[in-house]
Order: sequence, then C-alpha cells, then structure tokens
Amino acid sequence: MIKAHFVVNADSQIISFQITGHADSGPYGSDIVCAAVSAVSIGTINSLQKLAGFEPVVEADNLNGGLLNCQIPATVEGQALATAQILLQNLQLTLQDITEQYGQYIHVQTTRK
Repeated sequence: MIKAHFVVNADSQIISFQITGHADSGPYGSDIVCAAVSAVSIGTINSLQKLAGFEPVVEADNLNGGLLNCQIPATVEGQALATAQILLQNLQLTLQDITEQYGQYIHVQTTRK
C-alpha cells in the first residue's frame, strides 16, 4: 500500500509530504496507481522548482523506489510560498481523488505540526 503523509503548520500551510510503499495494484510496469502517484508527486516537485522558484529538500530512494520525502525550506516566503501552497494542495487533492477509487492501494493522511 502507498501511504502519503502531509504535515501542515499552525497556519494550515503544507510544509512537507512523504510518500512511501508500493501500490501493487498490478504487475510491474502496469500498476496504474503507482504510475499516477509517481507522476503527480514528481510533477509537483518539478513545479516547485520551476514555478515557485526554489529547491525543496527532497529525499528519494531511486534504487528501490517506495520513498519520497519533500520539505519546504523555512526560508521560503511571499509569492514563492503562496505558489508552493497551491501546488501542494493540488497534490494532496489529487491523491485524495485517487484514494476514492483505489482506496485499497493508497492512504492519505494529514497531521498538524
């Protein structure tokens, strides 16, 4: 199962997310849940870099897969932070939408820091 965990601060801003696990919803190369989660999460990180204009702190297990951590640096503010929040909320909503149809393969959780 894929587990997506979002952390929000006291201002309800998403400050990090972690995605772990494997969906195992189909054979390797045909797992649509894994493909969808990978596409939207990597796309979000790329958009943070290109559209919000900063480098998020990213940790990924490129060898085995199944792990992606992304943290927004505390120094990000202003328009960059506003853009980041739109992108991160979009990721969160997209993963929740995937959960509605494929809930046996993915779980999304949010905690307040």
